[in-house]
Amino acid sequence: MEVIVVDNHSADGSRDYLEEAFTQVQFYWLSENLGFAKACNLGLMHSKGEHILFLNPDTIVGEDCFEKCIDFLKSHPQAGALGVRMINESGHFLKESKRAFPSPATSFFKLTGVARLFPHSGTFAKYYLGNLSEHQVHEADVLAGAFMMIKKAVLDITGGFDEAFFMYGEDIDLSYRIQMKGYRNYYYPGVTILHFKGKSTPQKNIRFVRIFYQAMRVFANKHYGTRSGVLYNVCIQVAIWMRAAIAGLLYWIKNNANIVKKQFNKIQNQGSPIRVLVIGEEEDYKEVLALINNTNSGKNCQTDLLPMEQNTAGNHSNMAVILKKDNIKNIVICEGKYAFGEIIRLLERLNSTGITVGIHARGSKGIAGELFMRQ
Repeated sequence: MEVIVVDNHSADGSRDYLEEAFTQVQFYWLSENLGFAKACNLGLMHSKGEHILFLNPDTIVGEDCFEKCIDFLKSHPQAGALGVRMINESGHFLKESKRAFPSPATSFFKLTGVARLFPHSGTFAKYYLGNLSEHQVHEADVLAGAFMMIKKAVLDITGGFDEAFFMYGEDIDLSYRIQMKGYRNYYYPGVTILHFKGKSTPQKNIRFVRIFYQAMRVFANKHYGTRSGVLYNVCIQVAIWMRAAIAGLLYWIKNNANIVKKQFNKIQNQGSPIRVLVIGEEEDYKEVLALINNTNSGKNCQTDLLPMEQNTAGNHSNMAVILKKDNIKNIVICEGKYAFGEIIRLLERLNSTGITVGIHARGSKGIAGELFMRQ
């Protein structure tokens, strides 16, 4: 197994830490942000494996993840690529784990918001294959670039990501080309991973909206421009820009509303400590406490430790009851002796609690997730 990290010109000082901490990893440090597609292709160029996994940096995978996925691909000769079940740090299923191609009708229902009104319809919610269970294996037209495992022999035929896409849309395009070569894409829920959605990109500001819908326009031009005619291409582009304008307006309204809400909460809860429950061992607790104390909100935190015996993270069924009873809204789950797979399963059980979750790996320099700060 080989691990290749392509860094798109980050400026957070991570290079100094990562190179020293992970000497077995191949790092490629870029002098500019080339975009997702170009960076992935650079990593692909240096890879030697039979199976290639394109993986977002804002993900956590369980210890048996790769073995299960490779076994599935080997047992399905016609499979070209595989995607897995993804959840966010609140434990909620991410619908983009399985998708259909953005055909004219599918794109229309998605862009106009009709799909949200009928989330389980095979017609109106086809974009996210809403009629197919998230817990069953399915063939899926489109797999998410956040976790996309592809047989190297297939990539030798299809090539890597189309570099015309800077970010977003490149996974749709590659999924399409894999199927055009006669292979099948599979959604495989035998593995669940954690995806801190949006953490590897800017928040949903105007720039985000522009990049996302520009990618959709590129895909429409490439695959539907000639076959569906000029009229369809014009209509879909108009719909995309209308949707982008609406999304931008909604973001502006929501962002300003959040600013007012934060100021109100700050005044209302002034002097009230922010309670953070650390789930782990004493050694982990000390590391997390030091990290929290270095934040701006650290002085206003009340941090407590909930000790957990080895291998109990996956069996702690009464966790939600404990958190609700003590009115805990912020937790940090520690990976020390506890497997990442167990942490992922614990998050799934907390998916209706509204808890803000952070995850800390022993010896690391930070806490992953949306930790802080709900009072």
